[in-house]
Amino acid sequence: MKELLQKYEAKEPEIIFNWKDPETDAEGWTVINSLRGGAAGGGTRMREGLDMNEVLSLAKTMEVKFTVSGPPIGGAKSGINFDPKDPRKKGVLERWYKAVSPLLKSYYGTGGDLNVDEIHEVIPITEESGVWHPQEGVFEGHFKPTQADKINRIGQLRQGVIKVIENPNFSPSVDRKYTVADMITGFGVAEAVKQYYAIYGGSVKGKKAIVQGFGNVGSAAAFYLSQMGAKIVGIIDRAGGLINEDGFTFEEITELFLNKDGNTLVADNLIPFEEMNRRIWSLETEIFAPCAASRLVTLHQIDEMIDTGLEVISCGANVPFADKEIFFGSIMEHTDYRVSLIPDFISNCGMARVFAYFMERKVQVTDEAIFNDTSETIRKAIQNVYNKNQSKTGISETAFEIALTQLI
Repeated sequence: MKELLQKYEAKEPEIIFNWKDPETDAEGWTVINSLRGGAAGGGTRMREGLDMNEVLSLAKTMEVKFTVSGPPIGGAKSGINFDPKDPRKKGVLERWYKAVSPLLKSYYGTGGDLNVDEIHEVIPITEESGVWHPQEGVFEGHFKPTQADKINRIGQLRQGVIKVIENPNFSPSVDRKYTVADMITGFGVAEAVKQYYAIYGGSVKGKKAIVQGFGNVGSAAAFYLSQMGAKIVGIIDRAGGLINEDGFTFEEITELFLNKDGNTLVADNLIPFEEMNRRIWSLETEIFAPCAASRLVTLHQIDEMIDTGLEVISCGANVPFADKEIFFGSIMEHTDYRVSLIPDFISNCGMARVFAYFMERKVQVTDEAIFNDTSETIRKAIQNVYNKNQSKTGISETAFEIALTQLI
């Protein structure tokens, strides 16, 4: 596996598009690792301090993810080095998407990512730049549909991604009008844990869980894990966190979800971040869902959780470990040898899978069909790993081997 990985990591990306904003100090990159299958896909993120290497590593991660979620295309990513809280953000995104629109019309599909919202930013702003849909390039480059077929499938995709969830089993509140895009990634993170126990033995019910990050992914993962019967004992977010060693009730987790301010955890009794960061890792836990930013989780934190009985990690963040390597660094390797580690390209493939699902010819646009499709995709991926390696360790290594064999 390591030889395959080194070969894959060392391969230069096919396309690097670099942009400097004429009106601010924003700088952006689209990295297309390859045009496998005639197209490439990957979301757009924005954060201060982002660089081209981060975008490159995420593009390679996307390519691996497509081996699980489909369609069989190349990996790409867009990143903008700019403060997302800056009031000039909208103008930066408008100029960015205008510059990158020829790629989006031809062979590159994008979506939301860190600090860039799929529904409120990506879709309307790309439309203003003359792009029918942020995934138009994938249709054009990979599916090569007729004009009529393209219109129908883009309509299906547009309707599906922003579909308001009506089934209360999939939404914390049907009155608040949460969409598929709001919930599906966190659903996949929780579903990976459920499928892991179903395949490797055991049950998620009654298991203690820690969730890192309470944004779009972490809050949804906490909601679904709690709904499955897991006991959330700790939540750590940028602003601070909460601990309940007996586990928060499902009603309490739902309330925390509904009370969050954007992507921030809000509670009266919030423990300050520094204290939370000292205490949370030594809580007794069997499940860990890292759903914050990339490259945060340290070796010490992992070992502390392993010492208290950690069984499985389901990665909501792309590359959650504080390794410098693109994929399989020493912290990830150490973790994979000691506990069951479900890699990000399986556990957080929900949104990529939704795109792939709606790009198919004619599919059901119901909550049950959409969420069950993601569940089945994750189940198959974990089952494929189990078929090759029945051990509860080395899961990520085996998953990479399966994916990279398809790519190299």
